[in-house]
Amino acid sequence: MSSPALGSPYWRLWWASSVSTTGDGAFAAALPLLAVTITKDPRLVSVVTAATFLPWLLLSLPGGALVDRYDRATLMWRAQAVQCAVVALVALLVVTKAAGIALLAVAGFCLGSAEVVFSNSAQAILPRLVPASLLPKANGNQYAIQTVGEQFVGPPMGSLLFAASAAVPFCLDAASFAGSAALLARLPRDDRVPPQAQRKTLALIAEGLRWLLGHRLLRVVAVLLGVSNFCFQMGQAVLVLYATRTLHVGTRGYGLLLAATAVGSVLGGLVNPWITRRVGLLASLVIAMAAIAVLFAGVGLAPNAAVVAVLMACQGFVITMWNVVTVSLRQTIIPGDLLGRVNSVYRMLGWGLMPLGALTGGFVAHAGGLRAPYLVAAAITAATLLAGAPALARHRDF
Repeated sequence: MSSPALGSPYWRLWWASSVSTTGDGAFAAALPLLAVTITKDPRLVSVVTAATFLPWLLLSLPGGALVDRYDRATLMWRAQAVQCAVVALVALLVVTKAAGIALLAVAGFCLGSAEVVFSNSAQAILPRLVPASLLPKANGNQYAIQTVGEQFVGPPMGSLLFAASAAVPFCLDAASFAGSAALLARLPRDDRVPPQAQRKTLALIAEGLRWLLGHRLLRVVAVLLGVSNFCFQMGQAVLVLYATRTLHVGTRGYGLLLAATAVGSVLGGLVNPWITRRVGLLASLVIAMAAIAVLFAGVGLAPNAAVVAVLMACQGFVITMWNVVTVSLRQTIIPGDLLGRVNSVYRMLGWGLMPLGALTGGFVAHAGGLRAPYLVAAAITAATLLAGAPALARHRDF
């Protein structure tokens, strides 16, 4: 018997991701560099990062209800169109020299709001585009191209373009969103009217909350993810200052540090399926989180940029292990008509702490130096894993 194929709709989604994530990577490198040209205060720099992730805390639940009520392909291309307009406005602000921290924070919040809808829709639509047996492979492909674009190709490109002209990487990101929207507009529509379309939004949100809170395994994994992301953003929010002021690398070197994470992520996408088959899903999660705690400490104590680059590559490897396993787990366990809402609750718990982590990192760096956020993050991650390990051990059959 022939094995099932991913199919052309999936590959259209894949190509849309490859286009938009490359622009995102350039934007992710250029935005902190732009912020540093405005202020050297780590607290203010962290505000821009925090604003970008704040929608995951404030809008994730209504966004999930939206994903379960309307056609997911339509929501995706419209979200990308909104992001195109926002980034084009940022480029205009840079050209006119009107960009300030407050305006960058507002732009980041708008981008993050559209990303809540897009990302939830992308994960919820995948089980309709590919057979269930191919979900791990499809998710692995998505994370691989997302990593290549956002962390490997985009950041060095963004930092190089920013060095040439500050507005160029933002123009590139706007064009990438436009191209992605054009591809996503050709995805097949789901013309069925879901039964939840006639229900009130609050009732839909409550149903998603009850489902996740009643599933012990996913609830514990969501909390672990939230703490891990909180800690990751503590360091990420001040990485541009750590790289340029402590490690003494320039804008190109900063982009290469971001790309180092992508190298590890791509390797992880190739090797992690073999590892998880050998050791099991939950064991892979425990290994990944323990490694992340060690790597946080290593980055905080590293003597030079070369060591940081190696440690960040290892970090990318284990983060990919965590992401592929948990996304496939959710898509397998959660019923299709609840996927958008339960995913939104999961990601609110998992991503909602990221803006708080970014702000905390800024204040910790201001008080204790630019290495301090990484060391504090290592201690928090290790303590959380020790607290959550007994709950994970009850589900050894996964």
